[in-house]
Amino acid sequence: MAPGPRTGQEDGTARETGGRSRAGEAVARLRAALPTGTGGGEPRGPVRPEYPWLLPSAVVDLAPPRRARRTVRDWIVDSLCFLSALLVGVLSLDTLSRSASNAEVLVDVLLGSLACCALWTRRRRPLGLALVLLVVGLFSETSGGAILVSLFTLTVHRPFRYVAWVGALTLLLVPPYYLVRPDPDMSVTAATAFVSVMVVTVIGWGMFVRARRQLVLSLRDRAARAEAEAALRAEHAQRLAREEIAREMHDVLAHRLSLLSVHAGALEFRPDAPRPEVRRAAGVIRDSAHEALQDLRQIIGVLRAGDEGEDPGRPQPTLAALARLTEESREAGADVDLGVDLGGQPPETVPAASGRTAYRIVQEGLTNARKHAPGAPVTCRVHGRPGEGLTVEVANTAPPGAPAPVPGSGQGLIGLRERAVLAGGRLEHGAAGNGGFRLAAWLPWPA
Repeated sequence: MAPGPRTGQEDGTARETGGRSRAGEAVARLRAALPTGTGGGEPRGPVRPEYPWLLPSAVVDLAPPRRARRTVRDWIVDSLCFLSALLVGVLSLDTLSRSASNAEVLVDVLLGSLACCALWTRRRRPLGLALVLLVVGLFSETSGGAILVSLFTLTVHRPFRYVAWVGALTLLLVPPYYLVRPDPDMSVTAATAFVSVMVVTVIGWGMFVRARRQLVLSLRDRAARAEAEAALRAEHAQRLAREEIAREMHDVLAHRLSLLSVHAGALEFRPDAPRPEVRRAAGVIRDSAHEALQDLRQIIGVLRAGDEGEDPGRPQPTLAALARLTEESREAGADVDLGVDLGGQPPETVPAASGRTAYRIVQEGLTNARKHAPGAPVTCRVHGRPGEGLTVEVANTAPPGAPAPVPGSGQGLIGLRERAVLAGGRLEHGAAGNGGFRLAAWLPWPA
């Protein structure tokens, strides 16, 4: 028989007190899902580097602002780049002074000094700086060091397509430059080859630094995404745990409270009933209230104890407890006909998950019939064989009169359907042809 959640009758459910085990597992999963720190159990925050001043500003900030501030390491590197460019310019003065006039040397040194000073802006506008210095380099020999630093910065901070265009333009301008301004110590070919090797080396070094930074950033991004996914999984686990605890509390308490409501209503309806009947009804009310309190105490104990591993609660219900369940309903005045046919197999041979789910389905059907069809006969049939599965059917006829509306109808049927699906079966429900209601399920029973 196929399943689905029940619409007409409210789901009442568990009379058995064995809610502690399932609820305990739920709370344990809830607590295990919470992300904690390394020592104090506090939620983890983003991991920040221990020595951020040793890292580049592009790497140290987990959420970098629009313009990252230089770190101590950046100031040191920028100072070294500035001094290196100045050193290269000073070394080229000897060659320049032998082939140029004093006025030309003065202009060249002035342009070279401005090029070196412009390196302090290299992190903000690497492409613009590289293009400007490339033009300046056509008129200033002392700006060669600044040009190499700007090419390195461009390679580190910008994609390769910009580096390729600027690098190719630089290499194309080298031969004409030495044809117009030959080096007194080297031939045009040797000077062109030397500068070309320097340009390619600087670009290659910059590509290596960029690749390494991208690797660090990708690992950091992957860690951040993994942490976000872990937080989502923890939130999902918390929601599932809460739903499972709520469902278990409903299953544990609904059956007892429905019995209590039926007998209290009978006393209200017949205040002049014989004393033995009043005494029996009061006893059922007392026992149901006591059992409900016991069940509630166990659930609260689970929420307090959590994952300590203790499970003093009574075992979960199985098919063997169906007779006692139906007997309680008969004592409450219900007309219940129970039939169990397992092909000669004892109830203990039914898988635990299927037997527990079958018990809950019968319990739900009896509770809903008591709420929505009081006084109507209820038929419960459980039959199956190993390898064929276990079929559970609970049906009641139309109630003698119009039943009073019950709040919250339909919620327990959703929980029943989830139980059946988790056990590997299916569940269906709906109105019967005689004006009553039918709840049926199929559950697996391996051979």
